[in-house]
Amino acid sequence: MQNSLIIKDLCIEIEKKKIVENFSLQINENETHILMGKNGSGKSTLINAIMGKPELKIKSGSIKLNSTDISKLDTSKRANLGIFTSFQNPVEVPGLSMRNFLRIALNSKLLAENKNAKTYSPLEFVEHIYKLAKEMNLDSDLILRELNTNMSGGEKKRSEILQMAVLNPKFALLDEIDSGLDIDALKKIANTIKKIQKKNKTGLLIITHFPRILKYINPNFVHIYKDGKIIQSGDKKLALKIEKEGYNE
Repeated sequence: MQNSLIIKDLCIEIEKKKIVENFSLQINENETHILMGKNGSGKSTLINAIMGKPELKIKSGSIKLNSTDISKLDTSKRANLGIFTSFQNPVEVPGLSMRNFLRIALNSKLLAENKNAKTYSPLEFVEHIYKLAKEMNLDSDLILRELNTNMSGGEKKRSEILQMAVLNPKFALLDEIDSGLDIDALKKIANTIKKIQKKNKTGLLIITHFPRILKYINPNFVHIYKDGKIIQSGDKKLALKIEKEGYNE
């Protein structure tokens, strides 16, 4: 059975102000969707709502993973079901090592899928993550760092993609994963995203302001987001048109 993340007529409010209004989108496994829109249009709020940020109140609509409505589940349960989010500005957590954070997260996901699943000991996980980093061409030095602490913008983006590689999500919501990267770092991260998608048939929703990531990732769909909903959809050509003419056109 094909996995699908189905968002239908979603309306989100913050302090009685509508941020997302009648938003609908279906992302199937192995599909890549690009979401573009002006700053402040609510794209990050949309992703946070899909992931279950508590202060974002769903007034109506639904979020389904296949036939299961996940709208009322907390964030950890959504993550264990296979939804992953990367953030524009990842939070720094001093004192928490990347390897311990990821081992606990992965073991939690494995046990949620099967209560009798074999989990990773600290030593087994270190071996696993180094092997995975090599396979995905990721920087293994991040494994020894504290979670996002004292990292550059580019290192934080690579940290997010390493987390995605370890957790094997069914669906990944990537919020400006290309921002603040030089061209070499962007190419490397884009190639890793493609490897993860190929391995796991991951469905992708990528928020971006700049079509340059499309030099390395070929989307199935490009959507223009305004006033809390999609106002136009197309293919890669739509993103290039936006770059040339702007959103007002």
